[in-house]
Amino acid sequence: MTVLSAGEFENLVGRLGGRRVLVVGDIILDEYVWGDVRRISPEAPVPIVLKRRLTYRSGGAANVAANLAALDGVPLLAGVVGVDGMAMTLEDVLRSIGVSDVSGLVRDPMRPTTVKSRIMGHSQQMLRIDSESTEAISSAIATALVAWCETHVAGADACLLSDYAKGVLTEEVCQSVIRLAIQHRVPVVVDPKGRHFGKYRGATVITPNEHEVQVAAASEDIETPLDEMVGDLRRQVGDAELLVTRGAEGMSLYLASGAPIQFPAAARRVYDVTGAGDTVAATVALGLAAGADLPTAAQLATTAAGIVVGKVGTATASRTELLQSNRLALMGDELAGG
Repeated sequence: MTVLSAGEFENLVGRLGGRRVLVVGDIILDEYVWGDVRRISPEAPVPIVLKRRLTYRSGGAANVAANLAALDGVPLLAGVVGVDGMAMTLEDVLRSIGVSDVSGLVRDPMRPTTVKSRIMGHSQQMLRIDSESTEAISSAIATALVAWCETHVAGADACLLSDYAKGVLTEEVCQSVIRLAIQHRVPVVVDPKGRHFGKYRGATVITPNEHEVQVAAASEDIETPLDEMVGDLRRQVGDAELLVTRGAEGMSLYLASGAPIQFPAAARRVYDVTGAGDTVAATVALGLAAGADLPTAAQLATTAAGIVVGKVGTATASRTELLQSNRLALMGDELAGG
């Protein structure tokens, strides 16, 4: 692996600003109910949380958009929400993170806005309540979603499919969006979910974690070598490259030919891996949008992931943080070598 010099890294980070990425997928609203726990309920052996405040964050494909915006990219977000109050709250959250155009949120009266509600007592998560439908969206909703993408893909520098298995990224939607991107020579990054990676065929790169590779490869043996499972996935994904995130072991980039390229983990301390996959996919997409090749974009994503896992909760990395982290890494390498 060729490591970018400080100048090359800074040049690439400087090119990220203003790049437009079409994000299509499962949009989630994360709700946090914050409160205090002072006694146990007389009705059942459970704590009583006295609610103090509510906060909201972007989740799923919306968190991908947040990561892009934090790096000064321009997210073009498309997904499905319900006709309910939570959809309006979600729009407010999106605008607060820099997604000014919410016209890509297709309203479906037959399903709720996907919401994950976390009950927090003294900053400790006590319970999570999910409101969602995981049924596949109807053909009419899929047609409306793809139509919106068709009007925006020509102005995009990259496309990202964010799959959380909530029913939006059906094979029909995935293949339609991928075909549109190919027609306009736009690279496609996929953050996958589930057993059927064949629906992502034609993508530029797919970014599963090790567990997702195991599930998609239908491997029941956790001792099966990663190289072997990736080989099994090739029959599903065709020429798509595979960037596998491996936690403390970093990332492995499997190109269509040649040996895999290894990227050591960049984190100096790990507090929370929540949303790290969103960060990797978003940074790879933005790197490709800025004209980087895939190994270089993966190197950039390794740095970004190292930043967000050092923060608590769903987090993002900024361009300033990328530059600072890279400088510290290069200084560490120089000291180790000296």
